[in-house]
Amino acid sequence: MRVSQAGPTRVGDLLGSLLEKKGLGVQIERVAALEVWSEAVGQKISDVTEAKTVVASTLFVEVRSSAWLMELSLMRAALLERVNAGLGREGTIDRIVLTLMEGSGP
Repeated sequence: MRVSQAGPTRVGDLLGSLLEKKGLGVQIERVAALEVWSEAVGQKISDVTEAKTVVASTLFVEVRSSAWLMELSLMRAALLERVNAGLGREGTIDRIVLTLMEGSGP
């Protein structure tokens, strides 16, 4: 690493560059979907779901009941559009996988 004659470099700037070089910048933007989920889908849906993880470009969301799981399955495209609207252009989500929360069965 070279030291510039202009003075020290901020760690945040170095970290951002390193993440981009390693190809992790886009994935970090995608992980922001976990934070965006509640606001993107609204209070009613947020109350019965929990965004759990992002793997590659897929967002995994747990749903509290099978009735809600069916309802949200029908809304999957709209939910995906809302989540992506809150993310950076490069870090979009391609797919949402909905699963029933453990212990939520009849």
